[in-house]
Amino acid sequence: MIKCYILYIKQSKEDAILIEVRNLTKKYGDHTVVNHLNFTIESGKVYGFLGPNGAGKSTTMNMITGCLAPTEGQVLIDGHDIYDEAVEAKKSVGYLPEIPPVYPDMTPYEYLRFVAKAKGVKASEITESVFSVMEETGLTEMRNRLIKNLSKGYRQRVGIAQAMLGNPSLIILDEPTVGLDPRQITEIRELIARLGQTRTIILSSHILAEVSAVCDHVMIINNGNLVASDTLENIRRDNTPDNRLLMTVRGNLEGIKTLLSGMDGIRDFSVCRSDEKEDNVYDISIELEPDTDLSEKLFFAFANAKYAVRRLAKDEPSLEEIFLSLTESAQDDDDAVPESDGGDEDDGYDEEQADKSDEKEPDDGKNDDYVPLFSKKEDDD
Repeated sequence: MIKCYILYIKQSKEDAILIEVRNLTKKYGDHTVVNHLNFTIESGKVYGFLGPNGAGKSTTMNMITGCLAPTEGQVLIDGHDIYDEAVEAKKSVGYLPEIPPVYPDMTPYEYLRFVAKAKGVKASEITESVFSVMEETGLTEMRNRLIKNLSKGYRQRVGIAQAMLGNPSLIILDEPTVGLDPRQITEIRELIARLGQTRTIILSSHILAEVSAVCDHVMIINNGNLVASDTLENIRRDNTPDNRLLMTVRGNLEGIKTLLSGMDGIRDFSVCRSDEKEDNVYDISIELEPDTDLSEKLFFAFANAKYAVRRLAKDEPSLEEIFLSLTESAQDDDDAVPESDGGDEDDGYDEEQADKSDEKEPDDGKNDDYVPLFSKKEDDD
C-alpha cells in the first residue's frame, strides 16, 4: 500500500526554510527504521511524502512533530529544536492524524472553541479564529450539528480546521482522503488546493494520481532512506530514458522491420501486434544510440513508405512505474519491517513489538515507549 504525507505549511517568505531535518535516525533494537535523513521544507510549496508500508514515513512524521524521540539527529521548526525548545517549536505545528481527533457529541463550533482554548488562543480572539477556520474549510453551515451526524467528508473538514487553529506555520495532514467517496475526495482535494495558495503542503495518500495533481515537490522514502526529493517534473525527467521511442504503425510487418534495420542510429528495436482491432497495426519499441534524435527521420521514412504513423513519442514511465522502480528493493527485502494488521500505517511497529525489543533491559520506567510531548527522551540520544 502506497502512502504519502501532506505537510501543510503557512507561506511566509519565499524559499524560507521552515523545517530542517539533520541526520534523523530511529532504531528499534538492531533494526533501523529511519536512516540518517537530511532534508529541508521550504515555504510556498506542496510536498508529497511517499513510500511503501514500513518505509519509515510515519516514524519520520512522528519525530518531526515531537511525538517520538529520535535515536539521533535533530529537527528544527522555524529555527526551534522540536525537543530542546518544544513549546516554541510546537506553536508552529498543527496536525491531522488519519483518524480525526474529534468528539462526536460536540458540534463543530463547540469542538473548535475547545481546541482553540487548548492551544492557548487568546480568549478575545477565539470566536474570530473559530469562524475564520470554519469559513475557510466550508463548515459554517454545519457548525451547530453534532459531529457524529456529519458525513466523513465533513468530519475530515473539522479535523483540518482544528489543525489550522492557532495559526501554525506547519500543518501535517495524514491520509486526508482515506475512506472517502469520490465526491468527498474531490471536495477535500479542492479544499487542500485552496489552502495551498497561502500555505505549503505534504500529502499522505495511497493514490499517486492525487500526489501528481496536488503536489509540486515529492520526497520518496525506501527502507528508511530518502531515495528521491525533487519536483515531479524533474523526477520524471531523471527516470525517463533519453534514448527510447515508442511507435504505433499500420503497415507490412516485414517492411517495418526492413526499414528499421537499415536506419543508422538505432541500437535495437522490437515489434509486436498492437491491441487495436485492425490488422497490420504494430507497436514498436526503439532503442536509440546515445545522443541521437531520430523522431523526424522515422516519421518521414514511414510516411514515404506509405505506412501510417499513429503514435510517435518518448517512452515516459508513469508516476506509478517510477515509484515502483525507486522502491522495488523494499518489496523484495526479506528483512523489511512487517506491515501492521491494522488500517494505520505505522512502519510495521507497534508498542507491543517495541516493548519486546527492550525486554532484556530492566523495567525501571526509563525504557517505556511513551515519549512526553514537551521533553526529549534521554535514552534515545
